[in-house]
Amino acid sequence: MTFDKSLLRTVLFSVGVVSFVIGVYQTILFNDLAANYWIFMISMVCWMPLLYWRQQERLAAKVAEEEARQAKQARAKTPAKSTKRRR
Repeated sequence: MTFDKSLLRTVLFSVGVVSFVIGVYQTILFNDLAANYWIFMISMVCWMPLLYWRQQERLAAKVAEEEARQAKQARAKTPAKSTKRRR
């Protein structure tokens, strides 16, 4: 069995959204944010890895884009060999 990171992301996202909605509902119902603070923290704990992984993917994409740009420039600087015969 292999580890599916996209499934983990989906579960963390779902738990984060559900806990946030429950926290908002409980806060409105009882008019007490301090008593429901732990519910909001569950939501934040679920969101933190998602934000971190998204930032790492963006950074990796920028690095790959920069490497591709540098490789393209390096190819453009090297002249093509001519087909003329030298005497």
